[in-house]
Amino acid sequence: MKKKYTAFFLLILIIAAGVFLAFSFSNEKAKPVVQNEIDHKIKKASSEAISKETFNEQSEIEQLVADMTIDEKIGQMMVVGFQSSELDEHAKKMIEDYHVGGIILFDRNMDNPKQVATLNQNLQKLALEQEHQIPLIISVDQEGGQIVRMKEKVSPIPSQQELGKQSDENKVYESAYHNAQELNAMGFNVNFAPVLDLSETDTRSFGTDPQKAAVFSEQVIKGFHDGNITGALKHFPGHGRTTVDPHVETSAVKVSSEELENQDIYPFANMIDTVDYNQFFVMVTHVKYPAYDKENPASVSPIIINDLLREKLGYQGLVVTDDLEMGAVNKYFTYGDLGAKAVGAGVDLLLVCHTFENQEKVFRGIKNAVEAGQISEERLDEAVKRILSYKQQAMNREIANPQKAEQLVGK
Repeated sequence: MKKKYTAFFLLILIIAAGVFLAFSFSNEKAKPVVQNEIDHKIKKASSEAISKETFNEQSEIEQLVADMTIDEKIGQMMVVGFQSSELDEHAKKMIEDYHVGGIILFDRNMDNPKQVATLNQNLQKLALEQEHQIPLIISVDQEGGQIVRMKEKVSPIPSQQELGKQSDENKVYESAYHNAQELNAMGFNVNFAPVLDLSETDTRSFGTDPQKAAVFSEQVIKGFHDGNITGALKHFPGHGRTTVDPHVETSAVKVSSEELENQDIYPFANMIDTVDYNQFFVMVTHVKYPAYDKENPASVSPIIINDLLREKLGYQGLVVTDDLEMGAVNKYFTYGDLGAKAVGAGVDLLLVCHTFENQEKVFRGIKNAVEAGQISEERLDEAVKRILSYKQQAMNREIANPQKAEQLVGK
């Protein structure tokens, strides 16, 4: 019996010693294991929160689109210009009656930074007074060089050609960032730049090297984004090979698709691969590319917009036309047909920059095509969901501050 108890106590001692050693060894490892578990739980909770937030945003957008009329959906797809430096009847009518989703300003609208900020403030306030309270895209072409609005009142912006020759990424970024800060102070949220067209002679181009254009364009978009401005890559799929001004007449780039994709399209493809698509739009040109579509300009070509840009390159963001009041298209299509063809081809935003009459024709053309069954309401919904998602995620909610604009811009 004594031997049994001795063996039992010996066994207890061995187990206790093992437990003690195991505890001593594991004590050193305890903190990292616990910390890893905490980190994992935090990441999981954070991920679940993000997923829930994204889900809620998507649900809100789905519900908003479901509540919108056909007119409201079409209006949301239009970015329009007007003639005054104040909130005039033209602009009011487009916002109140046609429900437009965006405005573009030109020199004719811009006298000084304070006035521009006041105008943009009034435009945005009017939009937010409408039933669905959807903010406006307020845009401008502020590329640099020769294309600078209100040139005498803003800080100097070098041309892309000049920046390309200097070959300094930091200067490209700094120029874009400073430009964005001034635009943002005046109440803009979108700048239709940079130009990705490859050209040796065009001052709007970074040059003929596609890799250099890609790198510099990425710096422009980064500078814009850091200054709370969304850029627009233009003019897809690249019209640096043509010398015909699309404001005046149509033209065609007659090279193979392989050559286009290795050269002209490369900067666009690189941006799509490397940068968040919420940071930029893609603007399609009115030039023709027979290698893809022998009949239609890019801006109304489902082959170029859907097959090439969306499917092959994988772009998920907003596609915008160049101005539909340009000679390259308005000489060959009615405005009603232009609007319908662009939407049918996969465009999300249509630029109609000048006259009320033509804006109304584009609007009516799209509505007639929907009512005739030529464009599905689902196609409108697809575009409007992209627009609303962009506005919810990327747009600065601050309404312009005229005093801030007066103090900051051009200084």
